[in-house]
Amino acid sequence: MKVLLYTEFEKALSKSGLGKAIRHQMRALEENGIPYTTSPKDAHDLIHINYYGLKSYRLAKKEHRRGGKVVYHAHSTEEDFRNSFVFSNLIAPLFKKWICKCYRTGDVIITPTPYSKRLLEGYGLKNIVALSNGIDLEFFRPDKAAGEEFRAKYGFKPEDKVVLGIGLYLKRKGILDFVELAKQLPQYKFIWFGYTNPALVPRNIRKAVKTKLPNLQFPGYVEPSEIMRAMNGADVYLFPTYEETEGIPALEACACGQRLLVRNIPVFSGWLEDGVNAYMADSVDGFRDKLCGILEGELPDLTAAAMSVAQSREIHKVGRELIEVYRGVLGND
Repeated sequence: MKVLLYTEFEKALSKSGLGKAIRHQMRALEENGIPYTTSPKDAHDLIHINYYGLKSYRLAKKEHRRGGKVVYHAHSTEEDFRNSFVFSNLIAPLFKKWICKCYRTGDVIITPTPYSKRLLEGYGLKNIVALSNGIDLEFFRPDKAAGEEFRAKYGFKPEDKVVLGIGLYLKRKGILDFVELAKQLPQYKFIWFGYTNPALVPRNIRKAVKTKLPNLQFPGYVEPSEIMRAMNGADVYLFPTYEETEGIPALEACACGQRLLVRNIPVFSGWLEDGVNAYMADSVDGFRDKLCGILEGELPDLTAAAMSVAQSREIHKVGRELIEVYRGVLGND
């Protein structure tokens, strides 16, 4: 088979979690010997669509008219659209109607987790497969030297205890809580990677990103290689997100042997467990107490158990499962 991996606005999305998921798809197909193209002009046996733009919708409809098959990847939900950009909550119901219209063009819908599958089923959608975006264990792995490079580049001393955050400048990502924790815990260093155009986010988010504290940095967007170094050089990865369809950075932390503290939200149910392979909290107070416990050595190290989580979603395995979805759509199972 030959697959058309189609992503509208691919360049603009390259710095987002969606862009990372698409790169994982490419790698998974390459590793499993499945040819693919990104151009609709090329011959193909099925289309795998990753975005909900108008061109994507029209391409799916055109594919069906010619008798072709469509796999639609549901990376987004109404729930993770809320609390993001300016006016996002106001238009969220319309967003939901539109993505459902797009997703229904798929012969099969893929979504990253059982949690996001349940959300989509609640929208009335059918033929949904839960399949992780996966993690590249050859790239994200324990690397002491890489961690030392990260600490040197950002001015961290060997004795500094560093809290890492990653994400767009969105309320949903928990960035306000991250800044509040930096204020409450001046004995620790906080650094957040990621960027969003300030014009697209509410005033309180713009204000938070401009916070001037001696223990807080916002370097902006960095390449995946820098994230890998940070995951190895920080002392804990804090993921205070309120809503995700999967949360790839959590997998990256697990793969690098990084200690992980996440918000206790439904998407992590079934693969992350508080006190077993990660730590969880529900509030700023809870995050503060868990951070202190982790960084002061009062809580057990769970990184060995976390590594098995990453291994279960390794990109080769995900690739094989993705190919089975393709074969089922084409009737080759």
